[in-house]
Amino acid sequence: METRRAEPVRGAAGDPDLVPQPLRRAKHRSEHRRRLLRAADLLTEAAADVLALAVPVECVCCGNEDRAICSGCERQVRLLTRLPFRAESSAPALMGTDGSVLLPVVAAGIYREELAQSVLSFKRHGQGPLTASLAMALGRAIRAAVGGGRDIWLVPVPSSKAAYRKRGFTPVLLLLRHLHRHRVLDGLECHDVLRKIRAPAAATGSSSGQKGLNRGARASRVRGSMRVGWAAGGSGLAGRPCIIVDDVLTTGSTLAEAARALHQAGAVVRGAVVLAATRAPDAAPPRGPKPGTGVIEKNKGRKDE
Repeated sequence: METRRAEPVRGAAGDPDLVPQPLRRAKHRSEHRRRLLRAADLLTEAAADVLALAVPVECVCCGNEDRAICSGCERQVRLLTRLPFRAESSAPALMGTDGSVLLPVVAAGIYREELAQSVLSFKRHGQGPLTASLAMALGRAIRAAVGGGRDIWLVPVPSSKAAYRKRGFTPVLLLLRHLHRHRVLDGLECHDVLRKIRAPAAATGSSSGQKGLNRGARASRVRGSMRVGWAAGGSGLAGRPCIIVDDVLTTGSTLAEAARALHQAGAVVRGAVVLAATRAPDAAPPRGPKPGTGVIEKNKGRKDE
């Protein structure tokens, strides 16, 4: 029987999930002929069933027993991040008093619903299955920011020592390394050259991160909190075009401090990329997915330091 290819469907905003995949012959339709391979299949299925009984896994978004993120919620994350957008207008620390842009920022999506839940869960618990989904969203935003540019350094915002001890990893750096392993960012290099240092005493005197702090307190808390680690490769920053990469954009104070540290080291900061952008309480909503898509914003937890 002749194999026919399905005609691609135009429209639907170019959503790859709405375009049927071309038909192709299956490489494997039944059991393996070799006994060893059949035994390996049976053992793999049995191990997966036992693991599901011993350690039930629930989707971090909908709570259904499946994987760390089920296929339906993973598709929603793709939909929420399919159109990267400029987000600095909702970050007061990145805008001048005259409306000028101090640091352009591209966000993969708005911090809401499945995207917010996935980011929070990934940062707090480090679910491996979430890495691929969030990394692809971040990769689309990075490509949108750099266009066809090459020889640009991607500089992740570092985690504090306390956060690193608690998690055991730096979320942004983990996502960037995933993208490089899968050759999504060819022509772009990731350089972890920023380091967190003890910031000057903030007016708030709080030591519990940035949760609950207003705009001024956040800016005071992060001012002078980063420097370039020369032993980590910072010696090659002079005149180097860089893009800062962070997870969630709130007031923009963290990105502004990272840009200050890089400028001081001689780097040329082209802008920043974030996985998600929140809506500042006194700012206009950023340009995101078109209204009328049935997506309603929910109240989520503040950015986790």
